[in-house]
Amino acid sequence: MEEGFLFKAFSEQASADWKLALLNEFSPSDFSKIEEQLRIDSMAGVSVYPPVSQIFRSLTLTPLNDVKCVILGQDPYHQPNQAMGLSFSVPSDVKIPPSLRNIFKELEADLMIETPKNGDLTPWACQGVLLLNSILTVSDSSPLSHQKLGWERFVEMILTRLSIQNPFVIFVLWGKPAQRFADCIDESKHFILRGVHPSPLSAHRGFLGSKPFSKINNSLLAHGKSPIDWRLKS
Repeated sequence: MEEGFLFKAFSEQASADWKLALLNEFSPSDFSKIEEQLRIDSMAGVSVYPPVSQIFRSLTLTPLNDVKCVILGQDPYHQPNQAMGLSFSVPSDVKIPPSLRNIFKELEADLMIETPKNGDLTPWACQGVLLLNSILTVSDSSPLSHQKLGWERFVEMILTRLSIQNPFVIFVLWGKPAQRFADCIDESKHFILRGVHPSPLSAHRGFLGSKPFSKINNSLLAHGKSPIDWRLKS
């Protein structure tokens, strides 16, 4: 891993408007602590997820100027072949994880959309749903292993730039860790949808039955924007 590989990956993967918005605020040195941890993991034979080629995939599929809605997750899935650079999403051939299964359960209850057979949320990202995690990498089998390395500051800059530059965005903050990022958002011009995390540990304490998808679409329509088609290919 050569020095500056994360900055190079960001420069290659992020859309042109994300690069223009962030390159002056985040330098190669800001990624140094994260890169050091990734090198330590690599030298120890520990896998890191997602692969470098997918770390900034959310910024590839959902350009800054197209963002209608942000769904902020915690950190990537920490088992092999699951993380793909989009919060809550897994490749189509991977078993749907419990949190995403609860999201689909609520989607069906809210909008009567049949539960998808796979967990690839790429179609949402391509419609302006920024599927962002607050930490963009994780060590194998070690949730939150890459917290406080610099990812949180990077994500704060993303949310702040969105808040400043875009006229109206819905920010979906499920769970207290996500809700800590609310200070980056100008709530006088944007809508923050706060709620319980869809994890099996908490979903029954208010996520299930919260109807987030209809709330998102109704808010988009009220602001003259087209709603999200939440259906996924089975």
